[in-house]
Amino acid sequence: MEQTKALNALEPFLALTKSATSPRAAADLITRATSAPNTFIFSELLAAPQVQALALSAEFAPYLRVLEIFSHGTYGAYTSAATALPALSAAQQLKLRQLSLLTLAADSSKTDYASLMASVHLASARELEELVISAIYAGLVDAQLDPQHALVQINSVAALRDVSPSDVAAIPGLLSSLQSWAGRCEATLHSLEAQMSQLRADADRRAAEAASWTGRMEKLVDDEKKGGAASSSSHATDLGAGHKSSMLTVGGSGSIFSGLAGGGGGAGAGAGAGTGGAAGPASAAARRASYAQRFNKRGSGHMEASGGGDAEDEAMDVDDEDEDDKKRASRRKLLD
Repeated sequence: MEQTKALNALEPFLALTKSATSPRAAADLITRATSAPNTFIFSELLAAPQVQALALSAEFAPYLRVLEIFSHGTYGAYTSAATALPALSAAQQLKLRQLSLLTLAADSSKTDYASLMASVHLASARELEELVISAIYAGLVDAQLDPQHALVQINSVAALRDVSPSDVAAIPGLLSSLQSWAGRCEATLHSLEAQMSQLRADADRRAAEAASWTGRMEKLVDDEKKGGAASSSSHATDLGAGHKSSMLTVGGSGSIFSGLAGGGGGAGAGAGAGTGGAAGPASAAARRASYAQRFNKRGSGHMEASGGGDAEDEAMDVDDEDEDDKKRASRRKLLD
């Protein structure tokens, strides 16, 4: 963000280089660019042909040196050659001190007041603190002041300094380090992708196993339901057959009762004829017929009672015969 802001601030001066055809115009352009706010990167201006042409002018060549110091130098480098260089305005001095603070802060995270004041040529701690505060507000550094211990705690430094020619030799080593770091990043990414693929394969396998197990369980449940329905149907068929057989048995016992009724009637009639009265035996036969008729109307719940029908009929016959005997005895007494 700070680099974009600095480049945008330098853009108007880069456009003016096309019209700076004379050394004086190019020197004036350097003075204006180094005094303007928010201009902290000067490599593009330094590379402009009109500015580089100042090296051929003995009068304006010092302006080219001033621009080089603003690009990648320090305030100490300017003071060491100040007699041969143009004087700096207050705005230029503040900016060069701020840029020097960037270079000094990059060397150590903690910097004491004494060394900083010597490097930027300040006479008091108050002036140094004001410089650090201005650099913080300009977005050049992230720092805290520690007046009690006379220290400046530097947390981060903005990338707003140009690379000096002496640092160009270190560029190949820097590129090699960056390439090595990029290779490690790619290897890590490949390893992560392989692990993700393995995790996805394991998840798919577990899902397939779960689906297979669920299918088997559903099939077993369906088979169990079908088997239970078939068993219930077979049981119902057996019950129907038993019910039909019981009905046949009841029908058979009814026919037996009918035979008993007929036989009893004949016996009763014979007994009545012998005694001179047929009312008693006829009444007993009628009762047996009525009983047989009622028994045949009973439901399947009385099927088991059909087996004991003969015994009941026999008991009824005995009772009827006893009653007839009593009646005949009563008649004899009357006749006597």
